[in-house]
This record gives sequence, structure tokens and C-alpha cells, in this order.
Amino acid sequence: MHRFTAAFLAVASCASVAQAQTATSPPPADQQTFSLDRALSLAGAFSPSLQSASAGVRAASAARTVAGLRPNPEIQAVTENVAGSGQYRGARSAETTVGLALPIELGGKRSARIAVANSQGDRAQINAAIAAADLRLRVTQAYIEAIAAEQRLGIARDQTRIADNAFKAAQTRVQAGAGAPIDQQRADVLRVNASLGEQKAVRVAEVARGNLARLLGQPLTGPLDVAWFTSIKQESYGPRLPAGASSTLTLAAARADLNTASAQVRLARSQRVPDVTISASARRLAATNDTAAVLGLAIPLPLFNNGTAAVRQAQALQDQADAQRRLVGLDAEQDIAGAQADLDNAAASARTAGGPALAAAAEAARIARVGYAQGKFSQLDLLQAEQTLADTRAAYADALANYHDAEARLARLTAPAPDAR
Repeated sequence: MHRFTAAFLAVASCASVAQAQTATSPPPADQQTFSLDRALSLAGAFSPSLQSASAGVRAASAARTVAGLRPNPEIQAVTENVAGSGQYRGARSAETTVGLALPIELGGKRSARIAVANSQGDRAQINAAIAAADLRLRVTQAYIEAIAAEQRLGIARDQTRIADNAFKAAQTRVQAGAGAPIDQQRADVLRVNASLGEQKAVRVAEVARGNLARLLGQPLTGPLDVAWFTSIKQESYGPRLPAGASSTLTLAAARADLNTASAQVRLARSQRVPDVTISASARRLAATNDTAAVLGLAIPLPLFNNGTAAVRQAQALQDQADAQRRLVGLDAEQDIAGAQADLDNAAASARTAGGPALAAAAEAARIARVGYAQGKFSQLDLLQAEQTLADTRAAYADALANYHDAEARLARLTAPAPDAR
């Protein structure tokens, strides 16, 4: 019986070592892997945020057309000297004037409006690019969380199998008189806790996969791309040059806001120049049945509002936008530097956890199982080795998730701005 127990645990240890190398087995050949690129493609076709950004671009284009339109002319019709008394009774002395009035914009108002509309259109294009970059980050993070949850579920299931095997082995030892009943009780506690951990991991994986499916607008089909999840880019030699923030979406948006504020200053200054309205009319005199031309010129007097307050307001907003642009540049450089450090640290952690640490933990667990079967190690030593292996595998999955998350955040921070017109 003692030899049977040792052989049983040796087989279990070999299986655990093989399972420790990868969190889950590769997908079956007849199932197509649901890749991250496919998830991004589906999310792009479904996302309300992209639809909203597209509507914003169309609205900005229409606003540019509106800004270039000139004021509409007016048709004026006036009848005087009617419904009075004496000779003005009825319409005998009526004077009817019919004409056309044309407002004329001065001070470059139309070109200033077009400049504002153009800058707002550029901002709308940047908003659309920001929405696409944000969606990519959100979908990537949801994909990472889903695949990491499935990896943790695989680890939990392996722990349940190991705990079941350990319980059966302890039970066999007790029945054969080679072990103490307390060992069976400890193994039973381990088995119950492992089963509870697996149930929790199942629920977490279901929620993570469901959240990803909601972003895509349809259920997920097929296994996720484990090969992508476990891949880490080759480590570069020498110091890494920090990525610049000058061409990023964040700084481009701040520059677009500054351009809009500058255009608003120009528009406010143009509003200080009064517009004129010229009119040409024809008047019919009912008393003599004669007609005469009437010419008119209307010029507003800027007595109460000369536009200086509006100019000061626009200039203050321009100063605010310029300060915000400089602040955004500093923050973007700090965020990029931090994301690069997070990426390097996560990559180092993943390489260590998935390499020497995982191999050492797997070997320690194997030795502990064999030694326990031979009576050289206590059950506590075995449980500690098993827990260390489980923690190392979980740390490896977490490190991979942190690595890909840092990679996605860095890609979002350094996403290039669309080409200006």
C-alpha cells in the first residue's frame, strides 16, 4: 500500500509540473481562437462611443458650412398715411414702399467664423481619434481581464485536482495505518477550500467574459488567445529613450482647444466693427399715382456695448487654454514615463514568475510530494510547497495581465494624433 501511495503521488506530481508550465491547455484544433484583433474589430462596429464621435464630426462639418454663409437679405413693405382722418381717411393718400435690405458684414466676421468652425472641426476629428483609442484600451483591458480570469480558473481547477488527490492519498495512508487522522483532516480542509476557490474563479471568469461580450455586442465564440497572453516582447538592451508627448492625442486636443480659443479672440474683435444695412425701395404715392425711389443706410451705434468686454473674455479664455496646453504636456510626459516603467517592471516580473520562480516552485512541490509519500516530509511541508506553487502560478498570471495592461495603457498614451488638414 505504501508503494501504491508513492506511485500515485509521483504521477500526480508529474501532471502538476506539466500543468505549471502553462496555465491552461492549448485550444482544440477544431476551435478557432477568438483573438484580440477580432474583438477590436467587432467592438469598433458596435461601439456607441464611435457612433457619437462620428456624429460630432458630421456636426462640425455642417457648422463649417453654416459659418461660411452670408446674412440673408430682407424684403421690406411699408404702407403709410392710411386709416386716418380728413384727407388721410381710407387709402386715398396711402404711400406704399416696397424694397430690399441687404446686411453687409464688416471687420472680417465671416472669415473669423470660418476660422472658429475649422478649429472646432479639427477638434471633432481629434475627439473621434480619442474615442477610437479609448475604445481600444477598454476592449484590450476587458480582453486581458477575461483571459487572465480563465487562467486563474485553470489554476484553481488544478488546485482542486491536487487537493482531491492529496485527500485520497492521506485517506489511504490512514486506512493503511501509515498516517495520522489529523493528516486526513488537513487534506480535507485543503480540498474544501480548493473547491470553494474554484467556484469563485468560475464566477469571476463568467463575469469577465460577459463584460467583454457586452463591449462587442455579441457572445464570445471559441477560446481566447492564450499564446498572445503568454507572449512578452524581447527585452531591449541599453537605456530606453522616453516616448515624446508632442504628437500624442492628448496634446493635440489641447492644441486644438488653444486654436479654437485664438479664433474666438479674432471673432470677438471682428464683432466690434459695426455692420451696415443698405436698402433700396420703390414708393408709390396714391394721391398722384406717382412712384419714387427710397434709398437707406442703417449703422448701429455701439453706445452701450462696444465689444471690449467680449474681447477681454476671449483673451482670458485663450490664456487659460494656453496654460492648459502646457499643463497637459507636462502631465502627458509624466504619464508616459510612468507607463514605460510599469511596462518594464511588469515584463521583468512576468519573465521571473514564469521562468525560474515557476520552475523552482514546481520542483519544490514535486520533491515535497515524493518525500511525503516516502515519509521524509510532513504533511505541512507538502501543503506549504503546494501553496507556494499555486501562488507562483497565480503571480505569473497576474504579472502577464499587468504586463499587457501596461502595454495597452502606454499605447493609449502615445497614440498619434490624426494628420491636420
